[in-house]
Amino acid sequence: TSLEDELFIQKKVALDVLRLDEIHPVVSGNKLFKLHYFLEEAITSNHKTILTFGGAWSNHLPATAFACHLKGLKSIGIVRGEQPATLSSALAQCIEFGMQLKYVTREAYSHKEENEFIQMLKAEFGECTLVPEGGYHPLGAAGAALIMDLAKDGAYTHICTAVGTATTLAGLLLAAEKEQEIIGITVLKGTTDIEKRVRFLCNDKVNIAQVNILNDHHFGGYAKHSPGLIAFMNQCWQKFRLPLDFVYTAKMFYAVLDGIKNNGFPKGSKILCLHTGGLNGNRSLRAGTLLY
Repeated sequence: TSLEDELFIQKKVALDVLRLDEIHPVVSGNKLFKLHYFLEEAITSNHKTILTFGGAWSNHLPATAFACHLKGLKSIGIVRGEQPATLSSALAQCIEFGMQLKYVTREAYSHKEENEFIQMLKAEFGECTLVPEGGYHPLGAAGAALIMDLAKDGAYTHICTAVGTATTLAGLLLAAEKEQEIIGITVLKGTTDIEKRVRFLCNDKVNIAQVNILNDHHFGGYAKHSPGLIAFMNQCWQKFRLPLDFVYTAKMFYAVLDGIKNNGFPKGSKILCLHTGGLNGNRSLRAGTLLY
């Protein structure tokens, strides 16, 4: 989708949005890309099972449940925190698509990457293909690299994405042209290890100098928002008919428009913003907060 605005004309830049949110109502955004190679691995295995992790409002869990349902695989979700009295829409979707849920305390969940915890899960559930939270793994980054197939005809100078685990960012970098700048907007407060994460995800196969990380648009931290951010989301809907989520894409888009306003992009720039989906997260806001 190409967006038009006086500001872009004035600053002599072009802005497109890659609407990954429109791929599918459930497995929208970057999730299916990140899962691609894990699903392949599980399909060719004997166990035909995927086990993964997430919170009660995770977009990753229902996406995994749905993808496994489509492929005839078994899915298990390890959920951070106690079982809620009323299931979130995300967890309800997981159950609808046949995912087996196991709730663990936040303390136990914090050990999810440790071998002892993983062995305990395998003892309980048997052999499985393990997908780290958010697909944070070289396989997840390789899957995210496939997103660039949808952008290769655009001759973009800058490609912008929200950054959580940095898996999508790493994937974009793996498939980027040498002269493209990949801009990552962090949605967590105090993120300082993006370079280290990208090196792990890409096995050092990339030029880290192509990445520009913006750390000042987290609006207080992960899943935090302000009245200003909500107002911005409503403005984007009114002006561009572009629905954003308050956890990832709104912060990314705010940073990009701010950058355009403040001459952060050279004249003649052709910018692509990645809409990574995640609109389900807006359901946790009070009804009527957003105009869409």
